[in-house]
Amino acid sequence: MNSPIANLRVKIFADGADKAAMLDLYAKPWIRGFTTNPTLMRKAGIKDYERFAGDVLSSIRDRPISFEVFADEFDEMERQARRIASWGENVYVKIPVTNTRREPSLDLICRLSQDGVKLNVTAIFTLAQVRDVVVALGGRAPAYVSVFAGRIADTGRDPLPIMSAALEMTGMYPGIELIWASPRELFNVIQADQIGCHIITVTGDILKKLEMLGYDLSEYSLDTVKMFHHDAQQSRFAL
Repeated sequence: MNSPIANLRVKIFADGADKAAMLDLYAKPWIRGFTTNPTLMRKAGIKDYERFAGDVLSSIRDRPISFEVFADEFDEMERQARRIASWGENVYVKIPVTNTRREPSLDLICRLSQDGVKLNVTAIFTLAQVRDVVVALGGRAPAYVSVFAGRIADTGRDPLPIMSAALEMTGMYPGIELIWASPRELFNVIQADQIGCHIITVTGDILKKLEMLGYDLSEYSLDTVKMFHHDAQQSRFAL
């Protein structure tokens, strides 16, 4: 594939819960994996969690897919995690870094990782959380550490120093990969690539912009002028 996308080192994971869209993206070799979460599933109108997962996994068997637990008690979270993990070798189980009472999930993360469950530890915002999660994972089973860089940026903080430091922490173990989660614009893909982040999760609205990578700015300027002119004509403006 001769395009700027092919030159990216960061792995692009599609973030969503629409089966048709996921299968369409599966046909693109530069989509290296998939992630979901309960919020995306709710927006997609999914009612039967396990049936949806089974439908997707019947077609996508050779790329990693993350499915999240939805319990808040750790014993039930563990039961769900082990059931989700049984769905396929390419399945990663998303475990939130804490429950809703701020109780860390570290003991559960350690126990599941020791038992070979592939994890995607999610909703991480601080370097202290990254450090603790990396220690809990311990480089046992393959795992993702998902730092919500986009939401960090929403608070007015620059996520780059945080992501760079997180990359050093996850580098303690070769089986742990860092995810740049919740990007807000296409340039975040470039930023993640430049610092050597392993993975970036990208939603459909940003994925549609990937074809703009490296697009000539003079041509983009002309496209914009044409758009303004066309919309003015369609509106039948007159002065």
